[in-house]
Amino acid sequence: MSSNALTKIDSHHHFWRYDPLEYGWIDETKAILQRDYLYEDLAREMQASDVVGVVSVQARQSLLETDALLEIARQNRGVLGVNSGVLGVVGWVPLASPAVADDLDRYADETMLKGVRHVVQDEPDDAFILGAQFNRGVAKLESRGLVYDILIYARQLAPSIEFVDRHPQQMFVLDHIAKPTIQANQFDDSWEEHLRELARRDNVSCKFSGVATEVRDSDWSIESIRRYWDVALESFGPDRLMYGSDWPVCLMRTHYTRWVDVVAELVRELSFDEQANFWRENATRIYRLRSE
Repeated sequence: MSSNALTKIDSHHHFWRYDPLEYGWIDETKAILQRDYLYEDLAREMQASDVVGVVSVQARQSLLETDALLEIARQNRGVLGVNSGVLGVVGWVPLASPAVADDLDRYADETMLKGVRHVVQDEPDDAFILGAQFNRGVAKLESRGLVYDILIYARQLAPSIEFVDRHPQQMFVLDHIAKPTIQANQFDDSWEEHLRELARRDNVSCKFSGVATEVRDSDWSIESIRRYWDVALESFGPDRLMYGSDWPVCLMRTHYTRWVDVVAELVRELSFDEQANFWRENATRIYRLRSE
């Protein structure tokens, strides 16, 4: 059986009703994103790519968005059968707030909330992730069974390693392989060094997602990203690497089905069981997605 025959889980995508005030990061350079992207839009892409389930990830730092994503998840879980549709949400809560425990308690009965994320990549201080108040908030996630998604640029990997070491029992997922700068004939050696070091921590997994968006050349191909795939796979192995699209952000550089096809070509070297882990089982296990 080929990888195309494997059903897949997209561990990283976004929904939004576009509002220029609420989504200020979507500026004129990202015109393709300046519209609503909702479940019915994604469902068409899923059907064409053997994707049966998805994990919805926050795109703005608002409890209102977390609530909206959970409502979408409740409406669209199981639409194609058990363990299909929207399987979980990685939302946002104000982790640096003194009242973060109250905010987390508010979601105690929300079984669809699987994790939390903060947009660390946009913080002006690259050491933000080491802040005392922020870490006090992150320390409250493990007892609640919540994953923390690490969203950073490659230059922020060094402090992120120290951050992870402060929380040895917390489950972490690194988004977008830490967003290296990808250019022809100029490999990001610093990214590789730090990614391999981070991957030595068994409580960290990684999403192969959002990679095409980081290519700085006018066009890209599978060869543009192959070495980054090789490093991510060697670092995390097939048991801690998972598939993600970063739809609709990926549309700035690639169509959904093209990204799936490129990744399918990259994973052909893996055994059937390893491919199954990458495409669905790792996300299912790490985010606790399965309904029994």
